[in-house]
Amino acid sequence: MNKKSPSEPLLSVEHLKMHFPVLGGIFRHQVGKVYAVDDVSLTISRGETVGLVGESGCGKTTVGRSILQLYQPTAGRVTFEGKDLTRLSRKEMRDLRRDMQMIFQDPFESLNSRHTIGNIVEEPFVIHGIGTADERQQKVKELLRRVGLSARARTRFPHEFSGGQRQRVGIARALALNPKLIICDEPVSALDVSIQSQILNLLLDLQQEMGLAYLFIAHDLAVVKHISDRIAVMYLGKIMEYADADTLYAHPAHPYTSALISAIPVPDPTCRRKAEILSGDVPSPIHPPSGCVFHTRCPYAVDQCKETIPELAAVAGGAGDNHQVACIRTGELRL
Repeated sequence: MNKKSPSEPLLSVEHLKMHFPVLGGIFRHQVGKVYAVDDVSLTISRGETVGLVGESGCGKTTVGRSILQLYQPTAGRVTFEGKDLTRLSRKEMRDLRRDMQMIFQDPFESLNSRHTIGNIVEEPFVIHGIGTADERQQKVKELLRRVGLSARARTRFPHEFSGGQRQRVGIARALALNPKLIICDEPVSALDVSIQSQILNLLLDLQQEMGLAYLFIAHDLAVVKHISDRIAVMYLGKIMEYADADTLYAHPAHPYTSALISAIPVPDPTCRRKAEILSGDVPSPIHPPSGCVFHTRCPYAVDQCKETIPELAAVAGGAGDNHQVACIRTGELRL
């Protein structure tokens, strides 16, 4: 990847929290909370891709939906082009959504099976009252061609297409209003491996052409490395490590990051790299561990890890603030 020069962030997320109530009892009163996202901070610059990775259930998708205010965050700030999204009215947020779009994980579930492809891609123009009927149809044809589909596809229905083609329709819909930021929620995880690279290359081409910024959510580190400028590694609602892609893969500073990277398949039969196996299961987000949330599975944990909540801090001897890690033993470990 070609690294982008530093600039004023397009998006800034500060200490984001999203806690869902757990209801119980006869009267369905609150008996607990799901700590889905618990103090997440990150920034995305114009034209940059930030990868957000972690195991299923760690809160990645919730971060994306909270940024777009599809969930109302419990706490924290989400600033887009200087505007705090958490303080905007519904109308103000609706207008701003033209600049912020989302590509969903399942391209079949995210498309209305009763609507033609043309109606699906045209819908954003209709909602925002843009153009005449003829102008909207012309835009639909242009968008379909831009994502590699024939203009004739607009008369067909989602079930008539393959998974990769349906995801191209989802991308076309996301591009309709010329957004500045797209949240990509595992956009290739439901696709065959042979199709994944085509969709990733399409996203990269569109980014260069339109200057798009991406938050790319995924659990596959190999995919994230291919497309990301910087990567945030998430575990149980918190960010464990945050660095540029090359640094993260070459010099992981957190035991969790190191374990994830060691599990990436290497296409070389002579390679004898041993995967680092983490013991135990991911704890419940309803009752997260005290101290460092990763200490129950960390092979390097000490008693202090059970009591101290580590803050994201620059790695000593690393690339300054460009490489941050949440681990109290960072200076001692040789991963």
